[in-house]
Amino acid sequence: MKVEDRIISARRQGDDWQETSLRPRSLAEYIGQEKLKENMRLFITAARERGDSLDHVLLYGPPGLGKTTLAGIVATELGVGLRVTSGPAIERPGDLAAILTNLAPYDVLFIDEIHRLHRTVEEVLYPALEDFALDIIIGKGPSARTLRLELPPFTLIGATTRAGALSSPLRDRFGVVARLEFYREEELLEIVLRAAKILTVDIDGDGAREIACSARGTPRVANRLLKRVRDFAQVRAGNRIDGEVARAALQMLEIDVLGLDQVDRQLLRVLIEKYGGGPVGVETLAACIAEEPETIEDILEPYLMQLGFLQRTPRGRVATALAFRHLGLSTAHPAQETLW
Repeated sequence: MKVEDRIISARRQGDDWQETSLRPRSLAEYIGQEKLKENMRLFITAARERGDSLDHVLLYGPPGLGKTTLAGIVATELGVGLRVTSGPAIERPGDLAAILTNLAPYDVLFIDEIHRLHRTVEEVLYPALEDFALDIIIGKGPSARTLRLELPPFTLIGATTRAGALSSPLRDRFGVVARLEFYREEELLEIVLRAAKILTVDIDGDGAREIACSARGTPRVANRLLKRVRDFAQVRAGNRIDGEVARAALQMLEIDVLGLDQVDRQLLRVLIEKYGGGPVGVETLAACIAEEPETIEDILEPYLMQLGFLQRTPRGRVATALAFRHLGLSTAHPAQETLW
């Protein structure tokens, strides 16, 4: 199984098709990200009152936090259409031109993984974002000429998990840049209870809280865990989810109270048991757990660092005293004592 296919992975998977039905439709229904919601509500209201298009918006942050959902809400709040695509899907400048010329006035164009746009496509996008115009080159060589097509005003919403991978010229053309943060436990509890109501799942507060605590601060993971715990309850607990049932289901899935799974614990155990807690280079860790270094850096490490279990140092990765304690191991290495 690929690391990205773990049940607690925040990346979208094939069995997330039901996620669409769980998405909020308005800012009032959207749970969490309070400061971002407040700002977007103000910007949307101002654009509506002016009868103008909303400034282009860049949303960045870890996967599964609601960037796509927020784009749909913005379009709904503006009362305009939404066109959804992704960076890898726009292979040629002509693909982008076809999308832009088919937008209605003030529509929202959402490009997921915008950091993966080809550079030639980006260059076509620049005048579209600044001047609502499309420059098309006709012919080749000395006889080539540029034809400018006017576009209706529109709003581009770009989403990325790697804001640093965007080129400076593209990033500078967004009037609104916002980071989505990981969700607090209480917000995830509310999300789980809302999703359970939509899915007609019989769950109490203790069961919902167990799922929220294991959701790694991510609504997508919370919704996926709810569906798997629902399956467990249907077969073994009479379709009723309480705290005990949720804990048993998560234990069967090998997910602990902090949302760590077998792969997370394997990484920490290798670091602690084989190398005394570090420091260890990421290439060495990757070889030990048979994963790519990029997988460790982009998928495994961020949440472990958020929990305070792992630190990146100039000499390599170091497990903190918190990681030792979570795994029930003694802190025998002096380097970890100084970190706590």
